[in-house]
Amino acid sequence: QAELGVNEHHQNEVVSYMRFARFKRGMCLKTVDSCFQDLKDSRLVEETFTVDEVIDMLDGLQSVVHSEVESELINTTYTNVLLLRQLFSQAEKWYLKLQTDVSDLENRELLDQVAEFEKSEYTSSNKKSTADPIKPKLAPLNEGGSELLNKTVAHLQEENEKLKTRLRTIETQATAALDEKSKLEKSLRDLQMIQGDQKNNANQDITELENKVAALKSQFEKTLNDTTANQKFLEEDLVTTKHDLLKVQDQLSTAEKELEKKFQQTAAYRNMKEILTKKNEQIKDLRRRLSK
Repeated sequence: QAELGVNEHHQNEVVSYMRFARFKRGMCLKTVDSCFQDLKDSRLVEETFTVDEVIDMLDGLQSVVHSEVESELINTTYTNVLLLRQLFSQAEKWYLKLQTDVSDLENRELLDQVAEFEKSEYTSSNKKSTADPIKPKLAPLNEGGSELLNKTVAHLQEENEKLKTRLRTIETQATAALDEKSKLEKSLRDLQMIQGDQKNNANQDITELENKVAALKSQFEKTLNDTTANQKFLEEDLVTTKHDLLKVQDQLSTAEKELEKKFQQTAAYRNMKEILTKKNEQIKDLRRRLSK
């Protein structure tokens, strides 16, 4: 007997579905045969037919067979969907996620394997039907589910132990974190007290500095005002002095002119002028002689 690579329980389920599919296939073939038989009984009553009559009969037969085959194929598709729905619903109860590979549905090797399995199963079924019928044994209730449940429980217990260990580790870390937090809070309070004292001292220093700055500012403004007044006085004094200087310079220039005028009127000046004139004449004469 060909095997499908599944356990005995699932293989029996496959056999049950294949029997159902064989029955539906037989019904479909009988329906197709009846379509041809109806055509023979209703239309083939004469010995000769024209081409148009034959074409009309074949078109009618094609329409009927096409409708019957299409209806059966659609019904087969819906039946397979219901079968998958049953399997998926049972899997979801155990939180399983099944997957299908549609490409395997056209695998010729697998299809031949299924055909061989069906052939061998049909042959063995015919042999069993001739023998005494054997009542099937009642399978244990939820045998596969119990095994899966035990595995799930063991897995959950293992996860529970891991979570307990992790919880103890987290509690230890949390206790250490709380101790560290208490130390930090105490350090923060001490720091705040120190900062408060420093802030008070700083406020006093700032007040003293502000008073000193205000005093220096007042003194600077007073000095600036005095300097401005002195500068204004010095500027006025400078202008007056400058006027006096110009006046003295003018008087000096006038006195020098009068003195030069008086000096030119003296006998000594005239004699000196005559001597200088003679000397100049002598110099000119000597230059002429030297040039010759």
